[in-house]
Amino acid sequence: MRNGGREQDVSCYQPVVPVDAPCRELAHAYCAGANFRHAMTCCHCYDFPMNPAATIPSSAPPSIPPRLVIATRESRLAMWQAEHVQALLQALHPSSRVCLDGMTTRGDQILDKTLAKVGGKGLFVKELELALESGEADLAVHSLKDVPMVLPAGFALPVIMQREDPRDAWVSERAPHFTALPPGAVVGTSSLRREMQIRALRPDLRVTPLRGNLDTRLRKLDAGQYDGIVLAAAGLKRLGLEARIRALIDPAELLPAVGQAALGIEIRADRADMAVMLAPLDHAPTHLCALAERSVARALGGGCSTPLGAHAQWSGQTLELRALLGLPDGSRMLRAEVAATVATSAQADALGLEAARQLREQGAQALLDQLEAS
Repeated sequence: MRNGGREQDVSCYQPVVPVDAPCRELAHAYCAGANFRHAMTCCHCYDFPMNPAATIPSSAPPSIPPRLVIATRESRLAMWQAEHVQALLQALHPSSRVCLDGMTTRGDQILDKTLAKVGGKGLFVKELELALESGEADLAVHSLKDVPMVLPAGFALPVIMQREDPRDAWVSERAPHFTALPPGAVVGTSSLRREMQIRALRPDLRVTPLRGNLDTRLRKLDAGQYDGIVLAAAGLKRLGLEARIRALIDPAELLPAVGQAALGIEIRADRADMAVMLAPLDHAPTHLCALAERSVARALGGGCSTPLGAHAQWSGQTLELRALLGLPDGSRMLRAEVAATVATSAQADALGLEAARQLREQGAQALLDQLEAS
C-alpha cells in the first residue's frame, strides 16, 4: 500500500465475501452475459439484455495472469468498493490472486479547500492512474462521479458497474428534511451542485462547505457543526449506514451528480487482455445512462467548479435524461429534459449532446463565462 506517496507492500486481502461455491455462483449470475439482468436505475426495475460485448467469447478465452492488482483510494468507502470488485473477480478467476493496492490521493490530503479551488475531480484519480501507467496495478476502481469527463491519453474506462441508489440523502437529527429547517440553519455539503439547488429552494439557509471522507463528515455533523448534511445515499448504504438517512431526496428537488452511485473501472488503453477479463462486470443499462450523463457534462465543460447535475433513467427501452446548470447561489438555473430510444454508446452520447444543446439555447455559455470569471 501507499500512504502519502510512500510505497509499501501490496496487500492481498481476503475478499469481503469468502470465495466459495455460492459466491462463484453469485458472481457468475451477476456477470452472465447471455441472460437478462434485473437492473435497477433510480429505483426503477426492469429486464434489460446485457451488452453482448460484455461476454467473454468461449472460443478465445483471455490469458489469466497469476496475480491481479486493483488500485484504490484508502477511505473506508473506497476500500469497500474495491473489495466488492475484488470478490467478484476472485470468484470469476479463482486461479488468479486478486490484490488491493491502497493509496492516498491528493484529493484525500487537501481538506481545507473546496475541490473547485484545488483542481477538481482529477485529484482523486491521478495517483491511481500513475500506478496503472507504471504497471504496478492492472485496474483502478473509482466512484464514477470522481472521474474526469475526459480521460488522459492512454487510459480507458471499459466497465461501469450496476448503479446503487443515485439519490442524495438528508442526514440530520434536527429536521426531517432540509426544507423543514428554521431560517439561518446550517447545512453542510461538498458540492456546488447541491449548494445551488438547496439555495434555490431555501435561500434563507446557511450552506457551508463540508470536506473529508464519509466518516469524517458524519463526525462533524455529530459534533454540532451543522444542523444537517447532504450525502450520496449510495455511500451510506454500501457501508451499512442506511439508518443515518433521515430522508432520501427526490431528484426533482436535488438532481444527482453525473455518474452518482456507479462504479467505474479504469485500465490502460493498451491492456486489451484486461478489457476482456473485466467485460462481464459491465452493466449495460448503467453504462448507457452514465455515457449520456457524462456526454452532457463534457459538452459543457463541466467540472467541480461547475454547478451541474445530470441524471438518466430508463422507461422501458427509452432513456430519459435530465440536466441542470446554474449559479452556486441558486439565483439562476437552466434545465433540459430529453428522451430517446437508446441501444448503443453513440445514441447515449447523442442524447447527452442534445441536452447540452438545449441548455446552450437557454444561455448556458453566458452562465459558464460568468462562472469562469467569478
